[in-house]
Amino acid sequence: MFSFNYKLRVRYAETDRMGYVYYGNYATYFEVCRVEAIRSMGISYKQMEDDGIFLPVLEFSIKYYKPAFYDDELTIKTFIKEIPATRIFFDVETYNQQGILLNSAKVTLVFVSKETGKPVMAPDYFLERFKEHFK
Repeated sequence: MFSFNYKLRVRYAETDRMGYVYYGNYATYFEVCRVEAIRSMGISYKQMEDDGIFLPVLEFSIKYYKPAFYDDELTIKTFIKEIPATRIFFDVETYNQQGILLNSAKVTLVFVSKETGKPVMAPDYFLERFKEHFK
């Protein structure tokens, strides 16, 4: 299993009238964490796109337990439990600075050829780097 943690601080603009982080912002938080997780393996998402491979989201589900608030420091924990093929599965958990679990999510992405728009296997260099970091 591969895991990666990313910290971020909630900005005022990301909250709603109740003072909670607006629910839709979590998709952006998770995307930032996914890109940084991949970068931590030595893979550039931008380079992968330049090489003709996109990773659109196929499925996204989230369960909210508690809200996050302005100026909270959040830790986004991302887990990849299996070696990707044409799809890559992310399990995500968000914690506040007190270590309280705020939400959990599942995000599935699919490797797609820029040229054909059809699913493809993960690139060899991606799989090689990924296997080096898989625990």
